[in-house]
Amino acid sequence: MNDYYADLGVDRSATPEEIKRSYRKLARKLHPDVNPGEEAEEQFKRVSQAYDVLGDEDKRRQYDMGSDPYGGAHEGFGAGFSFSDIMEQFFGQAAGGGRGPRPRQTRGQDGLVALSVDLETAVFGGTQDLTIDTAERCSTCSGDGAQPGTSRKVCEVCGGRGEVQMVQRSFLGQVMTARPCAACQGFGEVIPHPCHECSGQGRVRTRRTMSIRIPAGVDTGTRIHLSGEGEVGIGGGPAGDLFVELRVTPHPTFTRQGDDLHASVQLPMTAAALGTTLNFATFDGDRQVEIARGTQPGDTIVLEGLGVTHLRGSGRGDLVIHADVRTPTRLDADQEQLLRDLAVAREETEPSGQLADVDSGFMGKLRHAFKGR
Repeated sequence: MNDYYADLGVDRSATPEEIKRSYRKLARKLHPDVNPGEEAEEQFKRVSQAYDVLGDEDKRRQYDMGSDPYGGAHEGFGAGFSFSDIMEQFFGQAAGGGRGPRPRQTRGQDGLVALSVDLETAVFGGTQDLTIDTAERCSTCSGDGAQPGTSRKVCEVCGGRGEVQMVQRSFLGQVMTARPCAACQGFGEVIPHPCHECSGQGRVRTRRTMSIRIPAGVDTGTRIHLSGEGEVGIGGGPAGDLFVELRVTPHPTFTRQGDDLHASVQLPMTAAALGTTLNFATFDGDRQVEIARGTQPGDTIVLEGLGVTHLRGSGRGDLVIHADVRTPTRLDADQEQLLRDLAVAREETEPSGQLADVDSGFMGKLRHAFKGR
């Protein structure tokens, strides 16, 4: 243990007044402002530590019983010990608050923007322009933050350390803690002449347009990750990433189910009964579609490989065409007579009107078509 009585030059039976008187005398003699030098500073620390123990009734009693409150180590105590040093020993540097100035450059934030694309672009892919408001590196100071022709300077308050030490009294005695320097905000440097363009931030707000490559097969909710296309960080730091979330706009003709496209073609009753050939416009150009004789409402014609490109993998979905057979609602006298004659010929003048099975009717066919059956 340290011999605190010897450090103060008093007997073990000294009264509190004698201990205080001896400490004041030695403190005036050894104080760094009066007696500069490492040896005097070391003696001053020992004297201060000794008085911290012997000047407190409880600590002196523990010391006289053989327990040194400071474990025999006096370095850094008395004038204030560094709490961050102890925390670092137990928990590592991060728990102690870190050492040295913090970096001025920081990584920029990631961004999320929405982009609408049409269905044809989703089918085949393509490119599309996107305009965003973001932060870019200042071209005037190249991200440095200082006005061209000037430079940063070491902070005079903290000497470039980025932190200042403060002494506080606690139950352990005088505790020395470190706080970020208010003059330089912990950077260790100051900018006497900030850039007029970015006000010392090293970045400026701007609007820019970029070309986005849209992969084939995307759908609403698909996100495209663009590395390094987000905001530039403070101090000209590295840019974050940009995420583009896509929304596929509705198409007037086609609807999408997975990677299949669905469309409806209107057929007059006579064409459905007799069969015909139609010219159907697809994303791949015009296609001849054969309508079989006796086509029923809800029947489907599948054009393989004319749907949406698979986003992952090769190939494409199908184009499914649904027959929408239209029954005439307005007939002249000759047309009505022709239909009556047809009904007689087909013995349909008094139809039975039997209920059809759920899966055999128009709605059943339509439901199965959309389920991929």
